[in-house]
Amino acid sequence: MKELRIAHDQREDHDGGQPARWPWLAAIALLLAALAGAGWWFLGERPLSVQTATAVAPGGAAAAGAVLQATGYVTARRQATVSTQITGTLTEVLIEAGDRVKAGQVIARLEDSALRAALHGAQATVQASQAQVANAQAQLAQAQADAQRQGELVATGMTTRQAAEQARTSLAAATAQLEARRREADAARAQLAQAKVNFDFTVVRAPFAGVVTEKAAQVGEIVSPLSAGGGFTRTGVGTIVDMESLEVDVDVNEAYIGQVSAGMPAEAVLDAYADWRIPAHVVAIVPAADRGKATVRVRVALEQRDTRIVPNMGVRVSFLGRKPPVAAAPLKGVLVPPEALAQRDGATVVFVVADGKAVQRNVTPAAQDVGRMKLVPQGISAGDRLVLAPPAELRDGTRVTVEEANR
Repeated sequence: MKELRIAHDQREDHDGGQPARWPWLAAIALLLAALAGAGWWFLGERPLSVQTATAVAPGGAAAAGAVLQATGYVTARRQATVSTQITGTLTEVLIEAGDRVKAGQVIARLEDSALRAALHGAQATVQASQAQVANAQAQLAQAQADAQRQGELVATGMTTRQAAEQARTSLAAATAQLEARRREADAARAQLAQAKVNFDFTVVRAPFAGVVTEKAAQVGEIVSPLSAGGGFTRTGVGTIVDMESLEVDVDVNEAYIGQVSAGMPAEAVLDAYADWRIPAHVVAIVPAADRGKATVRVRVALEQRDTRIVPNMGVRVSFLGRKPPVAAAPLKGVLVPPEALAQRDGATVVFVVADGKAVQRNVTPAAQDVGRMKLVPQGISAGDRLVLAPPAELRDGTRVTVEEANR
């Protein structure tokens, strides 16, 4: 009788043999595929870190002659936080932020009753001393007359020498008394002058003509030239800025400071007014470097005054190798660093950072360069933030985080 047999390598050992392995291997493969898909999704959603620079409006022919560009801020060479010279309570504050004031204009007053009383007392003392001087002068005149008469009588023998000597002594005493009263009057006038000075300290005046940029105290507050430490005493009434003293401070990389010199022509463009080019020139190079930023501060004077220019405005300065022609026509478009240009699918593109994403824009750079910058006639605007050296994985719509570049 024949038996049905299963080959040993085709049967599963249920009595302690090794089970088949292929279902487990399939499960592991599926798990790895899932992890790989999750990793691809996670890495694909992570923002890409990039550096950016700002597209700027060209300075016409002036920018074409630029040898260097730097950014900085508008500053005032002359500004003051005006305080009182004595401690007192404010009774009037006559300024508001934005007001224009003249030199010597009253901007605040302190409570002055005590100092006013002291002033009146000093005036009365002066008047009393003057009366005493007049009295001493009268006594001196009488002593002089008495001494003269006694001298005449002694000559005729009608009086004694002792009487004449007493008359001369009285004259000397009257003379000394008058001198003492005059010195007392001088002291009283000095006290009056001091009282007037103290009284004038209750009136706060503008030290120079300018614009009030901050009102720091109100009526009823105590103002002191020294800090009281408690936080309830003001140390200033307001801040005044001389708008005629505005200039620009820029930080120039120390590697390029050799290209800048005093008197060098320049051109300034405010961040707030990208199409307004202001003629300027270098005033001085401050002989000190910032070791942390590796920069040197340069002072630049603006050759135009305008109410639109205010302290702490951001500004970009182009240092010019030559003075631009007066009638030079401005260039059209914006200036971008050459590192911002990239190639995608045979076209020249830039990536503009907007709302945390990189937006690809096709551009056609002009044939001429402006200094070391590229002129892009259209496609982007002044103020756009452009990605520098776009990596190959950067595409239109990629999420990015900005790491500011030193430009």
